[in-house]
Amino acid sequence: MIGIDITSIDRIKRMYEKFGIKAYEKFLNSKEIELVKKPETAAGFWAAKEAASKALGTGIGASCSFHDIKISKSELGAPLLKYRKKVRKAFGIKNSHLSITHDSGFAIAVVVNVLK
Repeated sequence: MIGIDITSIDRIKRMYEKFGIKAYEKFLNSKEIELVKKPETAAGFWAAKEAASKALGTGIGASCSFHDIKISKSELGAPLLKYRKKVRKAFGIKNSHLSITHDSGFAIAVVVNVLK
């Protein structure tokens, strides 16, 4: 299953300027917030979580919330994605792959889920 999303970096930046850390807490956990050093990263994480939910065929909602998806970084800095156990089990996900890029004011993410 594949999901993709594009997010405006400026929209995430304005959201943070208006609401501060509460804006990030809406879609990121504390470890993810620690990884955010600039708006591009936050926008990339937003796009990644939206893409991950689309790869399930649901979008963000009751079946999969922003906080059911966790993003981290590998030792080399590559983005990693993991769903909560209840989501992995419900959708039969063996593992997931994530790619994030940003350019010209946009962040784009692609997620591929490998099913059992």
